Amino acid sequence: QVQLVESGGGLVQAGGSLRLSCAASGRTFSTYAMGWFRRTPGKEREFVAGIRRGGNTYYADSVKGRFTISRDNAKNTVYLQMNSLKPEDTAVYYCAARDGYYSGTYYYTNQYPYWGQGTQVTVSS
Repeated sequence: QVQLVESGGGLVQAGGSLRLSCAASGRTFSTYAMGWFRRTPGKEREFVAGIRRGGNTYYADSVKGRFTISRDNAKNTVYLQMNSLKPEDTAVYYCAARDGYYSGTYYYTNQYPYWGQGTQVTVSS
């Protein structure tokens, strides 16, 4: 069982930056593939960014070049650095974890069995 706790959300003006953190429990964090998703009212959760156990990263087109996902296995933490924020980035952001033994690309919510509770990000115009 993995427990995930996000932090770092808040209110920021358009063009600003935020860094989200997701702390994971358990001794095997380094073997997990991690992802960030977001949800806006009335919409399904959408993929934002992913990082494989080996550190390779991949992004949704909407955030490519603005967001950076990274991980610190010593701290059992994954980060999402968000720069050049836009009002359309306003959402609840969730981190997610799955077994990362197979080096895949995981874009869908049903590919992740473990989820955090979410953290609100609001970008004002």
